[in-house]
Amino acid sequence: MGDHDARFMEEALAEAQAARAQGDVPVGAVVVRGGAIMGRGHNRREADADPTAHAEILAIRQAARSRGTWYLDGATLYVTLEPCAMCAGAIVLARIDRVVYGASDPKAGACGGVLDITGDTRLNHQPIVQAGPMREECSELIRNFFRDVRARGKM
Repeated sequence: MGDHDARFMEEALAEAQAARAQGDVPVGAVVVRGGAIMGRGHNRREADADPTAHAEILAIRQAARSRGTWYLDGATLYVTLEPCAMCAGAIVLARIDRVVYGASDPKAGACGGVLDITGDTRLNHQPIVQAGPMREECSELIRNFFRDVRARGKM
């Protein structure tokens, strides 16, 4: 993992911590282009009562507004958890060049896990996907969140 990858994954982890502080599943994402963060997001499904308020979607929306176009070529998305089918679809549609995620999602991952939307050559774009940077930190954050939720009896 390069210095840039570590720096931006730490930013995604900070976003995940913000989600946790708001009582949401701790997933965070940043969209980077030209060495600068164009968009940030963390899960807000609970806060917004919105099933589409995933970290990746929010970061992609902010990056598109920042750039003034939906076309995010040259961008890298850093996210703490392997994107789901909805988010993988948005990544493809936004033409993001590269996806770097921390923890794999064995139940809903769609970047090579349960599904491989980002690698499907029938689609018109396939970003480069790199799994595993800061995997343990990202996994631990999610594990601890769900452990705490179960201890409170909310699941």
